[in-house]
Amino acid sequence: MSRAAPARTVLAVPVLALGVFGIITTEMGVVGVLPAMARRLQVTPATAGWLVGAFALTVAVTGPAGVLLASRLRRKTVLATALAVFAASNALYALSDSFPLVLAFRILPALFHPVFFALALTAATRLAPPGRGARAATTVFAGVSAGFAFGVPLTSYLADHLGLPAAFWSTAALDLIACAAVLTCFPDLPETRHPTYRGQLGILRRPRLWLAVAAVTLLFAAMFSGYGYIAEYLEHVTGLDTSLTGPALMAFGVVMTAGNPVYGRLLERHPLRTATAYPLLCLALYLLVDAAGPHRAPMLATVLLWGAVHSGGLAVAQSWLARDATDAPEFGNSLFISFSNLGITLGTALGGTVVTTVGPRHLPLAGAALAAAALAAVLLRRRLGPDHPRPLQDTPHETRPAPTP
Repeated sequence: MSRAAPARTVLAVPVLALGVFGIITTEMGVVGVLPAMARRLQVTPATAGWLVGAFALTVAVTGPAGVLLASRLRRKTVLATALAVFAASNALYALSDSFPLVLAFRILPALFHPVFFALALTAATRLAPPGRGARAATTVFAGVSAGFAFGVPLTSYLADHLGLPAAFWSTAALDLIACAAVLTCFPDLPETRHPTYRGQLGILRRPRLWLAVAAVTLLFAAMFSGYGYIAEYLEHVTGLDTSLTGPALMAFGVVMTAGNPVYGRLLERHPLRTATAYPLLCLALYLLVDAAGPHRAPMLATVLLWGAVHSGGLAVAQSWLARDATDAPEFGNSLFISFSNLGITLGTALGGTVVTTVGPRHLPLAGAALAAAALAAVLLRRRLGPDHPRPLQDTPHETRPAPTP
């Protein structure tokens, strides 16, 4: 992208980040209003929890197949359609009192979630100047961080002060704005030969790819085994007043959002070292959390450091898996989305087991063990060497499909 690039091309990556923000707000905003949703839909809190669980499970199970089917369609149309489906789903949440109908419209957008992410990541790196692919990817991931930091609490705030329908109508409007921005600002990418389904599926025959998948799964399990119960940890281990937990989590999210560009630059300059160091950094962080946990002031400072470390997981894991899928980048990104969601599921399940059996005090040690396992998978993958003669730093912005067989 040159200095003379059209304005719509310059705006394309921020527009994709806006779309991601809307999607994450739709996905996770329900978490903050589950009790109100349960009352409105006249179901138990446990049943209402399926509005979250069914979404994540659908993403994990259907991601690769959905992206594979969409890989031969016009990118702009697919991206805009996905955002329109999310907007329509939020409108239904605002209008319906039927749990089965609301659940169905949680599953429907979940089918489009991995498709939007995979295509957005590939398009962002393709639109970036040479050597800036990782930074473009982290811009897209900033939409995820912003969704957690601002989208979720905003949904809760609107639901508390203006009612559930207002919260969902606002998210529907956000998704529609992102849809209109995609239609207006996202350029038609130059045509390339469409990769065959067989060619894309061929990357699954690579043992190196599955080691990268294992590392991604374990890394996300490590990240979310602790993050999923951070409020529980701060309340019961640190002794933080519940009125201060929200501001602490907001600070976590703000630092997480601000940290994305830093990891983008690190991945551009030292991709292999950054990908190897990240699970080690997670391991060290959890040991620090374990030491600081019972002490209020040190733990509050550690929460900020935790957010800074957490912010790099998305970009680092995506770039690590992408190096083994350079000839099928969108399908590779779908594997990243699917197995990262699987890691989140496994991590939160393990964290929940730790909390209920031995107590939240031991959560950091569980996270440290998972981070150590992720580091082992990364080191083993490194020992096998590269699949291709291309260096890792070419991976983030190399998105041209290889000639099909």
